[in-house]
Amino acid sequence: MIRFENVNLIYSNNVRALNDINLNIAKGEFLFLVGSTAAGKSSLTRLIYRDILPTSGHIYVNNHDVVSLKKGRVPFLRRNIGVVFQDFKLLNNKTVYENVAYALEVIGTPKFQIDKAVKHTLELVGLSEKHKAFPRELSGGEGQRICIARALVNHPLILIADEPTGNLDPVTSREIILLLEQINMKGTTVVVATHDREIVDYMKKRVVTLANGKIIDDQEKSAYSTNAFESNEKTGKYESLKLRFE
Repeated sequence: MIRFENVNLIYSNNVRALNDINLNIAKGEFLFLVGSTAAGKSSLTRLIYRDILPTSGHIYVNNHDVVSLKKGRVPFLRRNIGVVFQDFKLLNNKTVYENVAYALEVIGTPKFQIDKAVKHTLELVGLSEKHKAFPRELSGGEGQRICIARALVNHPLILIADEPTGNLDPVTSREIILLLEQINMKGTTVVVATHDREIVDYMKKRVVTLANGKIIDDQEKSAYSTNAFESNEKTGKYESLKLRFE
């Protein structure tokens, strides 16, 4: 489903964000990307939906060579990829229904299909009753659920979540991550970039650990890498939410 081959990324300010990344993510897999701030998590996820291009190497998504893909074909690539952002990126002047529907409107989906898809997706994330509300009227957890609905409404093959619990309280964080697991169980490949150790430890999924732009660990049904946690503690960049799932 997703394959990185010898991928390097150096930004224009000469900062090396990723160093010789080789990674395979299978169809239907649930994977955590962990590591401290500036480890390379967000850079790696942005490469998947071609928000940026690598300095060198090859990236394949659903059998498409992302690097050599013509610019005009990028929107078609992204139709199969849903993205959930930490800061939501909701349109404040649109209702919940309109925010979710917008993802379909921009690709020319017929109105009757939009209505059916939006209602179904809002029901999936448990927010049907909020369809007339505006983003300012939502709690943090509700806002994140709407972001997930917007990412899902087009039935993407891949869902990428970049720090989806970063601004949420412990209970809501658990609800969001379990919602992502439910989506994964329906067949969607889910990639979650996070530094939330307790959630990673609780879920016991595949964990890929990044440090200084390199993959330093890759384990199945694992917990947050001890190496990554120690690195975060030393740099002072890890802030645990101290979730308790009893």
